[in-house]
Amino acid sequence: MAKNITNPKEEKVETVGEAVSQTEEFFKKNGKTLSYTGVVLIIIAAVIVLVIQFYSKPLKTEAAAQTFPAEQFFRAGDYGKALNGDGNVLGFSQIIEEYGAKAGKAVYLYAGICELQLGNAAEALEYLGKYNGKEPVMKARALACTGDAYSMLEDYDSALRYYLEAAGVEDNALAASYLLKAGIVCEELGRFDDALTHYRVIKDKYPQTYEGREIDKYISRIEVKD
Repeated sequence: MAKNITNPKEEKVETVGEAVSQTEEFFKKNGKTLSYTGVVLIIIAAVIVLVIQFYSKPLKTEAAAQTFPAEQFFRAGDYGKALNGDGNVLGFSQIIEEYGAKAGKAVYLYAGICELQLGNAAEALEYLGKYNGKEPVMKARALACTGDAYSMLEDYDSALRYYLEAAGVEDNALAASYLLKAGIVCEELGRFDDALTHYRVIKDKYPQTYEGREIDKYISRIEVKD
């Protein structure tokens, strides 16, 4: 009795042929819809490009120009005017209200520091919590300022957490100041061994910093208690 022998190559050709036929059939039935969809996608893409080019970019440029006077006040130590303006130029709080993040991530850090300098810890935390910059020096400073705000509120556990996080962002001389604050907070919490650990890290790793030159008196203060 003869057996039906199928050729795998023929099967493959038939399968591909069926797939091609089905694809052709699909495009016959849905060609118009796909064309409309393509046109809509092109229009959407064009609108996005136009918005970026003629609205978003100019707005960012305008926002950057508005921040310049506020930064000048900040550098001069006039934190009230830096935050709220002087009636002629905008301060950081108004820039944030009008432009948001389009003015740049740093405006939240500036505003937070201004509030901190003015003694407004809760408001400082609100601004600092919105800062999400990745640049290490500024990121560490934002964390340390958050720690300062919590210290001002006498929430020392939270303050300690942020000081240590700031010190761990990058191994540089600025870490010494954050570790010093961590040590002082540890003393406030009665955790003298932890404070001594942070002070000794400063002495060993950052002896050339201001904190490193002054750290012996902090170490001695704890050793006397022991």
